[in-house]
Amino acid sequence: MTTLGACGNTSPRSKDITLHVVATDYSGLKTASPVAQTWNSLARSFEERNPNITVDVQFVPVADADAQVATMVEDGQAPDLAQLDSFSAFTDDKQLYSADELFPISMQSAFVPSLTDAGSVNHVQYGIPWVASTRMFFYNKKLFARAGVTRAPETWADIRRDAVKLKEHGVPVPYGLPLGPQEAEAETMMWMIGNDGGYTDNVGSYNLDSVRNVDAFVWLKKNLVDAGLVGPRDPARTSVSDAFSDFLAGRTGMLNGHLTLLPSAKAAGIDIGVAPLPGRTGPSSQALGNADWMMAFRQKGHREADAKFLQYIYSEENLLKFQQEYKLLPVTVKVAETVRMDPRSRDLVPFMNLLSDAAFYPVAKASWAPVSAELKKDIGQAVHRDPKVVLAGLQRDAQRSDGVR
Repeated sequence: MTTLGACGNTSPRSKDITLHVVATDYSGLKTASPVAQTWNSLARSFEERNPNITVDVQFVPVADADAQVATMVEDGQAPDLAQLDSFSAFTDDKQLYSADELFPISMQSAFVPSLTDAGSVNHVQYGIPWVASTRMFFYNKKLFARAGVTRAPETWADIRRDAVKLKEHGVPVPYGLPLGPQEAEAETMMWMIGNDGGYTDNVGSYNLDSVRNVDAFVWLKKNLVDAGLVGPRDPARTSVSDAFSDFLAGRTGMLNGHLTLLPSAKAAGIDIGVAPLPGRTGPSSQALGNADWMMAFRQKGHREADAKFLQYIYSEENLLKFQQEYKLLPVTVKVAETVRMDPRSRDLVPFMNLLSDAAFYPVAKASWAPVSAELKKDIGQAVHRDPKVVLAGLQRDAQRSDGVR
């Protein structure tokens, strides 16, 4: 835990308040940038402007962040603010302040609309977007050239054809397929949306075993896994870290990638190509979008102090500092315009262009956390066993978690 600053003189109309803020620490990931220094600097500068408020920032490893905050809440020790990858577990019992209780209209309306929608439950915004990302298709241009492949694949058939050529030319991992527990929900959803499927239907009900989703995994199993085109690792045990490590080592021809892989690949000397996600019959109509969320808990009743601190860190200047540290996508329209005009950020522009129409995980569903946990554990078996059976089992688990019988 890092405690920042100290209380100063308080005005007669204020009282001393300590805000407990939980921030996710991504520094353990190879593609992540530590941001503790930025948090510390902004917290101190906020305290100078608000001497009756102390900001206590606790950095929690990404693997433990959601669970630790859930335990704090259960123990009656909820943080005032938390920055996590999900928020819906805390919306059922109205444990969170809504965005309109924390921001003036001008600031609330500044968020990228697709992120506002993803952060809302029944049209009330509880998830405040912090940083965002979209996924694209990454390929090693040197390995492609060696195999005589001249352009990025646009369809699944192209992926198979190119993977065969890569394997024939000695590439150890023609296609990197991480379906292990670390982040299987991302790879899974990208294959689903490539066939116009997804985790939910048009009315928001789980639809994991839809015909389109099953068809996607049947194709994947037959054409890449059973065909020996995913390298020596078992996809069901392959983590995203493993897949990215293989790509950075020059062992992998292509994979679905996170934008944080881009600077790491360049640093590793990989001549990298980036393209839209290939789909069943052409480029996917949507990209996978993801966001981390800020949320403000009601438990301690510090709404005014919460609002002050949030409005400070969400100012254009300060939000830009965090964006530059995370090297992810900005969450407000104004900061996005600034980033888009910066020549140093030109690599982000293709990812930014996908954000407005991106497909997001169903993070507004309170059941998503347990559904995602089961999916991470079991989805890898869909490329070893009958995909229909595996997805049907996950669908039954999802309906139970969602209270559907």
